[in-house]
Parts: sequence; C-alpha cells; structure tokens
Amino acid sequence: MTLYERSARREAEAADGRRAEGASLGPLDGKIVSIKDVFDIAGEPTLAGSIIRRNAASATKDAEIVRRLRAAGAVIIGKTHMTEFAFTAVGLNPHYPVPGNARDERLIPGGSSSGAAASAAEGTCDIAIGSDTGGSVRIPAALNGLVGFKPTAGRVPLEGAFPLSPSLDSIGPLASSVDACALADAVMAGESPQLPPPIPLPDLKIGIPRGRLLETLDSSVAAAYEQTLTHLANAGCMLTDIALDDLLEELGQATRIGSIAGIEASRIHADWLPQKDAPVDIRVSTTLRKRASVSAADEAALLAHCATLAIRMHDRLSALDAIALPTTPIFAVPIATVETDENEYQRVEGLLLRNTQVANQFDLTAITLPVPGFSPPVGFMLMGTKGSDRHLLGIARNIEALLSSVR
Repeated sequence: MTLYERSARREAEAADGRRAEGASLGPLDGKIVSIKDVFDIAGEPTLAGSIIRRNAASATKDAEIVRRLRAAGAVIIGKTHMTEFAFTAVGLNPHYPVPGNARDERLIPGGSSSGAAASAAEGTCDIAIGSDTGGSVRIPAALNGLVGFKPTAGRVPLEGAFPLSPSLDSIGPLASSVDACALADAVMAGESPQLPPPIPLPDLKIGIPRGRLLETLDSSVAAAYEQTLTHLANAGCMLTDIALDDLLEELGQATRIGSIAGIEASRIHADWLPQKDAPVDIRVSTTLRKRASVSAADEAALLAHCATLAIRMHDRLSALDAIALPTTPIFAVPIATVETDENEYQRVEGLLLRNTQVANQFDLTAITLPVPGFSPPVGFMLMGTKGSDRHLLGIARNIEALLSSVR
C-alpha cells in the first residue's frame, strides 16, 4: 500500500555499516519488515485499509511496535494491504485490488492481514507484522504456507495501532520460520531478542478437541491434521481428547446479541455509521450498524461473561501444554468464487474464522505452522493458555523441526 523507499534504504545502509563494524544491534538488525496498514507512521494518516480515512490527521509518532522494531535495526519496507478496518477474514477489500495468494494468485490470501502474508510468502520481506482479533494473522499465514503467531492479548502494546476491538486485538508476526516469529515477538514485547528454548516433544500433553472444531474439514486438511498427530505421537507426545463444545456453546449463546468485535468496532466507528452513503465495505458497514444498537449495559454484561468463560477455559487447559487443531478447515478458495457469490463468501468466512477465533475469545495464545507436502498450504495450529507464549513458541520450534524431518 505504501513503500518507504528512501527511509528503508537509509535503514538498510545503516545496518550494513553496523555489520561491517561488528556492531550489530541483534538478530533483527537489517531484516526487512513489512507492517500492516493499521500501524502509525509519523507524518501520515493511518488508513486501516479504508479510503474514508484519507483525510484523517497524520500520526504524530510511530506506533510503539514500529519504534521497537526500528530500535532493533529492522528495516521497515512498507505498509501492506488489509481488509477494511481489519473486519473480515477472506482478504477482499472493495477499494483496492486483491493481493492474490502467494502460492497461487487465483486464490484468496485470507485476511485481514492479507498483504502481510503475501509479502512474507513471496519474499518481499523477511517478517511481516499483522494484527489478530479473530485470526487475522493465523488465517492468511496458514493459507499462504507461513508461520503466524498470535500472542496473548496485552503482551505486545497496542499504542499506535488502529483498533478493531480493544478487548481482543493482538499484534503478531508472520514469517517462514518459528524462530523469525519468536524474535519479532520478543522485540515487540520489549524483551531481549532471544529464542525460547525448544521444548522436548516426549511427554508433552497435547489436547485434541474432538467435536465441532474438527467438523466440516476438507479431506486433505483432515489428512494433514491426522498425519501431523501421528508424527507427534510417534515422537512421544501424549495426545488426549478434550471436550470444549460446552464452552463454545455457552459463548455462542452469550454473543447472540453480536460479537465482541462487532460491538466494540461499532463504538469506534460511530462517527460515520449514520452516513448511509459512507464509502465503506458493505460487509463491514452493515454489521457495524446492527451492533451499534447493543446497549452499554448489555455490552458490559457480555464482556463480564466472556471473562468468566476465559477463566474456565484456562482451568480446563491448565493440565495441557497445548491443544492442536487445523488452523482453517478449508484450503484457500478461488477469488472469483467469493467475489461473485455472497452466500459462498459468507460460508468461506465462517469456516476460516471458526477455529482461530477461539484463541481470541478465550484469551489464549496461538501459532500456526505449515504442514509440509500439501498444496494449497495447510496450517496446523497450537493454542496455549494465557501467558504461555514463550512455552508455546518453544514447543512450536521442535514441532517445526519434526515436520521438516519427516517430510
């Protein structure tokens, strides 16, 4: 969406100079990083994928994560395409051309961090930074054959990131390896850029949530998932079934008035919602106008109920190291099928979000890994309890190595 040619060249030359002098700032020094169009860059408006914000006031300073990445020597190459206001998961934005999937440009990239995934998968950056409110890092990462990490909400500061849903938003990296994601996460979280120790696979306890989250799987997605579980079992992991459907059902009942993301976003966008002709994606504006009618009391009650559900989920998962799921139940579908058929669009979006949004709604951390040998790409997702981010990354490092060795 925006290319920072001059500043990126300066940053890259500075990194080259430090390397020549033996004065590297660390493992991210000189790495090419793209950032989603939600992050502030001083001197320009933050569009968040919307033309309605072209006349918004310019940011007065860089987003906190941009400042931290630059301090670590990262080269910020540009801002990437996204769905409007980060609200949808397929990857379409009516105001801009669709960035085709990096593995096959005829297929959807996934969203909302669509350009982030495309840039990392095609190699125009080393690491892409996205935001994840219901799966917006992990969905496009999975569909483009990448690693994508969603940290626990609050781990990475949201200052200078245009919000979708403050209660659910998180900021995470997409890259070709777990190590790259772990280093970027550490820098953005304000930690030392060190890799977490790999967690040995023998005796790890991995939960398998048999039930609705494993229904309606594409046959190849199911095969990739079961194949990966077999590899884990052969490596000594303890796989155990775990029931989650009761908590999912209770959440579904609580959100019949509307999703937390939709309700909170309707407050954020209250300025233009009354404008019937506002130039905003109809899929976004229609939903937000419906959610604007939810009362403040009902919103508060919903948030309180969901916080209780998150505690119950934490307790249920506390004896496990992680739970494992297919990241998305389906492959990336052709762009043409969702551009022309609204029913198909809604079906695809519902499936893309189904598994990933569990991590956001129940305050978990999650990572998707590509399963080698499948085309289009298939993602294998691990979710861990709140605050177990580095432990989950350590597990993912060894699972990534295992999958590479048995390919």
